[in-house]
Amino acid sequence: MRAWTFAARSLVRQPGRTALGVMGVAAVGALLFDMLLLSRGLVVSLRELLDSAGFDVRVMSTDMPFAGPNVTGVTPAVAAMRRLPEVEDVVPILFGEAAAFGRDGGPVELTLFGAETGRRSPWTMLEGEGLSPFAGAPPLIVNRNLARALELAPGTAIELRGACRDGAGSLPASRFRVSGIAEFPFDEASALTAATTLVDFRRTCGLEGRDEANLLLVASREGHGPAAAVEAIRALRPDLHAFSNEELVARFQQVGFSYFSQISTVLSTVTLVFGFLLITVLLTVSVNQRYAEIATLRALGFARRRIVLDVLCQSALLVGTGGVLSLPLGLALSTWLDAILRAMPDIPARVSFFVFEPRAVAVHMSLLTLTAVLAALYPMRLVARLPIAATLRSESVT
Repeated sequence: MRAWTFAARSLVRQPGRTALGVMGVAAVGALLFDMLLLSRGLVVSLRELLDSAGFDVRVMSTDMPFAGPNVTGVTPAVAAMRRLPEVEDVVPILFGEAAAFGRDGGPVELTLFGAETGRRSPWTMLEGEGLSPFAGAPPLIVNRNLARALELAPGTAIELRGACRDGAGSLPASRFRVSGIAEFPFDEASALTAATTLVDFRRTCGLEGRDEANLLLVASREGHGPAAAVEAIRALRPDLHAFSNEELVARFQQVGFSYFSQISTVLSTVTLVFGFLLITVLLTVSVNQRYAEIATLRALGFARRRIVLDVLCQSALLVGTGGVLSLPLGLALSTWLDAILRAMPDIPARVSFFVFEPRAVAVHMSLLTLTAVLAALYPMRLVARLPIAATLRSESVT
């Protein structure tokens, strides 16, 4: 009889203990799989989100992403960057707040963007057109949440009062006309967002004459790539700080996202220890209860290597079966946990904390395989050192 078949029959003869072992490994494996997804999930998700905006380089005034003062002298900087052969397009962006006025006259707070779009836009149009000018009113793009809240559609007029600086309450309201409905990649699930041209943003917020932006979005030209665009921009404007999406993600991973990696490592280690102890205890109990059977098999001519291999195969079958069951269980658990984490405030709706990667499955199975081998070492040692004659004599007397 082959070792795998013999081990499977040994497990079937103990259905309760076998089921307990498989369920325990499935639970442990599901948690381990989720921790592996969490360790890189936010990094992978953020990289996909940055790339989905259509811009692979970001230019800021300091080397602290999104935390420094505005970029000044935007107009000549944008013109010079657009002339670079490594750059396809540059879009300056300003962020601010504004209040819209609903049908009941009450204010509705929203996030307002100002952008000077060129060949590309940092949002995805769903209805209508981009920032196309309207006769008598500047254009405004809104997201679906704002469109539903204020019953807006392309062509609808709306008034906004900017709240982008101190003393903004004294600013007059500006009249806009909705030119389209768009999806903004970094919106959270309940965000109310609108965008207009850079000129109209400054007018609404009382920033006329200030040639500045929070950051510049840059799309590298095909055939050159973001690394070449970053080098060209740094050579052109050494006073500014250009980052590719890859560099930004690496920086966030080192500073902001290291917490998730550390939590994942700690919980993965604890999970593997529990899995190791569970399988070791189950196999040890099984071996202790089968001393007479094992000694009889040895007396009938079964080699020590064959009996030891039987224990290893039992461990592999327990962990392998539980490991396979842990994958769908882990995916279901990660979906539930991801929904909880994404409900936190200021989290973009398209960001995920748990992202499936083929490498996570490979690491998961490798760790479970290692656990199966280590968990079988002590029971294998007991079997290898089992005294045949003394065990048979003890069992016969008993």
